[in-house]
Order: sequence, then structure tokens, then C-alpha cells
Amino acid sequence: MAATTFAFKAIDLAGSTTSGELEADSKAAVGEQLRQRGLIVLDVSQKTSPFNIEDLFKRWKGVDMRELAVFSRQFATLHASGMPMLRALQTLEEQTNDEMIQSAVAGIRSDVEAGSSLEQAMGRYPKVFDRLYRAMVRSGEQSGRLDEAMDRIAFQVEKADALRREVKSALMYPALIFGFATVVLVAIVAFVIPVFANIFKELAEEHPEEAAGLPAPTQFCVSLSNALTGYWFVIIPGLVLAIFLFFKWKKTEGGRAAWGRFCLKLPAKIGDIVQKVALARWSRTFAGAVSSGVPMLQAIKLTGETAGNVVVEEAMDDVYASVKRGGSIAGPVTENDVFPPMVGHMIAVGEETGQLDHMLSKVADFYEAEVDAKVKALTSLLEPVMIVFVGGMVGFIVISMYLPMFSIYEHIR
Repeated sequence: MAATTFAFKAIDLAGSTTSGELEADSKAAVGEQLRQRGLIVLDVSQKTSPFNIEDLFKRWKGVDMRELAVFSRQFATLHASGMPMLRALQTLEEQTNDEMIQSAVAGIRSDVEAGSSLEQAMGRYPKVFDRLYRAMVRSGEQSGRLDEAMDRIAFQVEKADALRREVKSALMYPALIFGFATVVLVAIVAFVIPVFANIFKELAEEHPEEAAGLPAPTQFCVSLSNALTGYWFVIIPGLVLAIFLFFKWKKTEGGRAAWGRFCLKLPAKIGDIVQKVALARWSRTFAGAVSSGVPMLQAIKLTGETAGNVVVEEAMDDVYASVKRGGSIAGPVTENDVFPPMVGHMIAVGEETGQLDHMLSKVADFYEAEVDAKVKALTSLLEPVMIVFVGGMVGFIVISMYLPMFSIYEHIR
């Protein structure tokens, strides 16, 4: 393995702090070199590599959730079999197919070898292991049941990935139709309409005494075509900039809050689906955190942050405040409109019987089934609507182009 540059901080026996860089195969090797110099290691971290466009695309793509679930499940199996931690990590590093996970596991193995806990080592890779994942790992380490914790994490990731794939696959066909229709319409406006516009111009020049202004629909289509073909160098960068600014705005605190509320109010039952997806994700995450032994206040906070919708996150802030002052979870949940009454009642029963994680899992199962049914119904509705919309747009363009020709033909005859 090629040597890597590491930055370190250490103190000598006199208490003086020193820092610098070393090339070594691993963090453990850096620590050993520093100890041989009589230094006490404070921190060792891999030096940030220079900008690489390939790394940028990897960060944009994100981690493969299915591979993360497989990694978690295999980790649980290897740990339960009694395999030493470092050997288990080396085995997982060799057989994982996702480059992000493979790179993270290599770094984690070096950190664990240097004396870090598994949760601390995972904390250096938040793009792969989020806060909830690390909290469940820490709970497993502290309780001595890491294999059980990793099994729960794998189940959690599998369910989240299944929900995401279900929604994505259901909406793929309408998205493809819309994309194809957009390309066709742009091609017609950019290449077909100019041909008709030239014909109209020639006919008007040949028969000036019969020439009249173009009908309003035709004039609209020709103006749209002129704008697209004449100012494409302004329109295309403008669209790219608008999309970039939109995603930039969505990452801001105010933008995230506004977008979350807007999505819940979308018409045609889309807002209802967004709400049910958020509730399914929230209840599944909450159940996983509670069953893994994560402290309740921390579980509430982490669940709110990973719910995927700011309205649910704000509701969990109320739950956090209630539990912190000795109140119940069900009270604030029942009072908040984002949670249907059934959720509050099932949580209340779970608190009373001590089976909160079981009840939350039932809620998650219910809403995942609801999402499946609602998405299929929405897809069935969207397909004919989009066909009518596309057909209407093409029909409008065709009629607009032939209207002047009918008019000129009547005058000539």
C-alpha cells in the first residue's frame, strides 16, 4: 500500500506541544513512530488531498444504501462469530463493492488500530455513517451487544432503502415520459416552427395584397421559437443558474423550512404522500434508536434531525421539551397536526406497556404500506394526465402552424 501523508499533534515529556506531517502506511504506524521519538500522541489525521473532479462526483453521488445495509449485516455476522475487530474490518474492506464504504472502512481500521473506539472512528466519515448510525453503534459498544446493534442498523437501512427505491421506481415512468415530452417539444419549437415561419414569410411576400397578421396562437409559437433559437445562450445558462440557486437556497435554514412546508401542501395527493413518507421514515428511525438502547432524549433529537421534513423535526423539538421536563412522548405528538391521531394513540399504548419500539415499528409498517398504495394510485393518475397534457401541447402547436395556411388558402381561392 502506498504511503499516505498524515498530520499529527503531540507533546513531549516536558509538556511542549509539537505538530507536523509524516508519511506512513497507517495512523498506527504514525503513532508508533512518534512514540519511538518519546512523544505522546494527541491527534493523527490524514492530510486532505488536493481537489479531484472524480472525488467531487463521488461526494455528489453519496453512499449506496444497499451496500451500507450489506456491510452492516456482514459486520454483525463476523462480530457475532467471535472474529477480532481488526480482522473483521479488513475482511469487510476487501469484499465491499462501494468505494466510499471501502475507503471509510480502511480509515476506521487504522483508527481502531491506533486506539479509537468504533463509533469515534466512524465519526470521521459522516457522509457514510450518519449521527443515528453512530449513536446506535455507540450504544452497542457500551452494552457489549455490538452484533445486535449492527443487525438492527442493517434492518433500519434496508427498510429506508426499500422505501426510497419504492417511491423512486414508481415515479420513474412518469418522469421519463415528462423528460421525453420536454425534449420533443423543445425540438419542435427550435427546428420545426422556424420552417413554418419561413413559409409564412414567403407566402406573405408573394401575395402582399392578401397578407394579414398571423393568428394569436401562431404568433405566440413563432415568438417562443424566436426567443429559444435567438437567445439560447442566455436561456440555458439562466436555467442552470436558477437550478443551482434553488438547491443552494434549499440548503439554507429558511429555505429548508419553507420547502418542507410547501411539499406537505402539494395538490393531487402529493403532499399526503410526502407526509406519509416522512412518518414512515420517522417511526422506523425512532423504533431503531429506542430498540438499540440509545438514550431517549438523544433518540428524539436524532430522529427529528433525520426525519427528512422540517415540520416533523419541529414536532420532535416539542417532544424533546416534553420528555426533558418529565412529560410523555404521546402528548406533543397527539397535539401536532403532522401526526394522525392513530400515531399518538399507538405511542401512548407503547409508553404504557413499555413496548414503544414495537408500536413504532407497527406504525412504520402501516405507513410504508400506505406509501406503496398511494404512490401506485398517484402513478396511475399521472400517466393519463401527462399523456393528455403532452397531446394537448403538440396539438396546440400543430393547429397554430396550420391556421395561417388555411387563412391564406381561403384568400387565394
